[in-house]
Amino acid sequence: MELNDKDIKKLIIIGIILLLAVLVFYLIRPIALTIIGGLILAYIFLPLYKKIDCGLNKPWLSAAIVTAIAIILLILPLWFFIPVIMQQLFQMFLAFQNLNISSFITSIFPTASEQFITQTSLAFDSFASKSTAGALGYLTNIFLSFPTILLHVFLTGFVFFFSLRDGGKLRTFLSEISPFNPNQNKQLHNQFKLITDSIVYGQVVIGIVQGIIAGILLLIFNVPNPLVLTLLAIILGIIPVIGPGFIYIPVTIYLFATGQELMGVIYLLANIIFVTLLVESVLRTYIIAKRSENPAILLFVGMIGGLFIFGPLGLILGPLILVYFITFLKAYREKTVGSVFKS
Repeated sequence: MELNDKDIKKLIIIGIILLLAVLVFYLIRPIALTIIGGLILAYIFLPLYKKIDCGLNKPWLSAAIVTAIAIILLILPLWFFIPVIMQQLFQMFLAFQNLNISSFITSIFPTASEQFITQTSLAFDSFASKSTAGALGYLTNIFLSFPTILLHVFLTGFVFFFSLRDGGKLRTFLSEISPFNPNQNKQLHNQFKLITDSIVYGQVVIGIVQGIIAGILLLIFNVPNPLVLTLLAIILGIIPVIGPGFIYIPVTIYLFATGQELMGVIYLLANIIFVTLLVESVLRTYIIAKRSENPAILLFVGMIGGLFIFGPLGLILGPLILVYFITFLKAYREKTVGSVFKS
């Protein structure tokens, strides 16, 4: 088939667009997750922005107010708590180094053999040394990368502000360049909203609530280094299946090992009732069931895989990728793949 001048011009334009797309990809690749993080944060704060803008009717001012609120909620607590957390981390490192693990094991397993105690002590000492060295190395890297971290935080705030202010224009632009038909665009948008809401409310918010309740119980029972343990409980509470039980069960063992058997029993029961039964079993299940039409196993696999590949943002990106993949599989099974795209 012979190409005319019009076809050649089209091919040249397509080639230029593809070349520019590749260059843009390499340009934004180092900051892609930062940009996505700003977009996700903007989506989370979008309902608040709409309420404020409904009264002010000034998008830039409404976006500025919401950005200030986000900074107060997300940045200022870190500014105040990080020094205390760092101090408690070093206290934990020192406690690990000075811990007499042999006596600790003997108090839990009085009938254990000498060989078992020796081998377990050596394994624990090796684990503690490697964990301490790894944690200190990680903290050192954070301090050395502080200017880069500040740049990423600034970029996240920049994307956050303009995503709120110009969100309507962005959605219109994406809809116009999308290869999908309007119905499929709407379906994908609904899937995004469902999965994001279920993760934000059913995983992140509930995980934070669990961690805070676990932290309050740590303070009530006077457990050492409560802020560090609370932070770990929040992180573990956000990750599906794991949960803050990985914090309160070792703390219970610690209370028993230090001769506080009654306190240990009460502490364990309080966590089971308030953290596991009330929040985990009732509240989380209700929210996820109400806000998501996708199986829990899909959320779990997507969040864990996304966490390994993308870091914290993978908790949302992982399930979204799986949901979009399954959407296309369903279209293929129903022989409607062609109808997904614009004609």
